[in-house]
Amino acid sequence: MDERNLFGSKNIYNDCCDTVYYGAYRNDRMVGRIMGIIQKAANEKNGEKRVRFGRFDSIDDQAVSDALFKAVEGWAVSKGMDTAHGPLGFSDLEREGLLIEGFDQMSTYEEQYNYPYYQKLIEANGYVKEVDWTESKLTVPEDYDGGLEKLGDFVMKRYKLHIGPAKDVSDFIKKYGDGLFDLIDKSYDKLYGTVPFTTAMKRQMISGFKFIVDLRYVAVVQDEHDRIVCFGICFPSIVEALRCSDGHITPRMLLKFLKAKKHPRVLDLGLVGVDPEFANMGISAIFSAALMRMLREDGIEYAETNLNLEDNYDIQNLWKRFGRQVHKRRRAFVKKLV
Repeated sequence: MDERNLFGSKNIYNDCCDTVYYGAYRNDRMVGRIMGIIQKAANEKNGEKRVRFGRFDSIDDQAVSDALFKAVEGWAVSKGMDTAHGPLGFSDLEREGLLIEGFDQMSTYEEQYNYPYYQKLIEANGYVKEVDWTESKLTVPEDYDGGLEKLGDFVMKRYKLHIGPAKDVSDFIKKYGDGLFDLIDKSYDKLYGTVPFTTAMKRQMISGFKFIVDLRYVAVVQDEHDRIVCFGICFPSIVEALRCSDGHITPRMLLKFLKAKKHPRVLDLGLVGVDPEFANMGISAIFSAALMRMLREDGIEYAETNLNLEDNYDIQNLWKRFGRQVHKRRRAFVKKLV
């Protein structure tokens, strides 16, 4: 349902994007697909003339993928674009990057799987690496002595910070929704593929929050004036529940979903943000401490980081105090068109 809402008149990005969709057919059978996105807000923000390619799927046939990329690139040039990159969606809130390592690992609900041959098909069209994201499993180290939680408590006291309370999910969204989006815009501003939040994007994200968020796995840190300076949102992993029905909503899937939400075995890291004004004050240790406490709960085996840019050293360094296994890697490619 979420995917369907991205097409046609219901697409919340219609006001800031031009899009095109191509399907490749052989003997009346679809053998590939691709979409092109001119994300005008991102281009304006970065002073670029780029087209994004996304939702690329193809059989293992170079002629098929060549035809798909040629179609998107020709359309982009006709629109005045000079560079293509991807796989990317309308914003960084969507699935992004091509899986290039970790094909034997489970993909999270937030990301997608692709076959190993996709990389060959893309690179044969002249695309090269632009950025990589890593994904990691985080666990409690065997020799953990509670030091991270002590550090988090110390930082809280030193800067007169406190955890923002909430009675339930609706209360959480009402109290902190606007502040969270403002902080995401500030802390993610320079990251690859990001675009400023619009009102429609906020509404869509809030709708998703109501579906999956659990206050046990959320931390909002406020200063003495109740301004949000740091937050972290984790979600109970529901991927196993979805696998049992191939993504369809069935009675069995709903039972598994409710069980996974109430008694999760794995946590997916959704969003982490720190006010740039507090970035060098050790504030991130508060979220790390909160995550460590979550991992020490009964039944939690590990947390999945989802995508972290390999050159985002702030987030990469955040995980050094955990037991960490980097088990997946995704890539965005780029190609000059003119």
